[in-house]
Amino acid sequence: MSIPGNDMDAIDAAVDLAKRTKGKPTVIIANTTKGCGVSFMEDQAGWHHKVPTADQVAAAMKELDERKAAL
Repeated sequence: MSIPGNDMDAIDAAVDLAKRTKGKPTVIIANTTKGCGVSFMEDQAGWHHKVPTADQVAAAMKELDERKAAL
């Protein structure tokens, strides 16, 4: 099964389904977006190997907190 890999509810549901599937293998393909939810990191391949500064970490956490609060 293929799921949106940045959606924790979808991940939980897929894992639950996989646990209930008996007698055959199960695969979960999680389609993700690099840096999902952080405006300056999202879909930017360069962030795969960079270390953010303290200010960038603070900005990223603020954006993620705001995103979580909006859900």
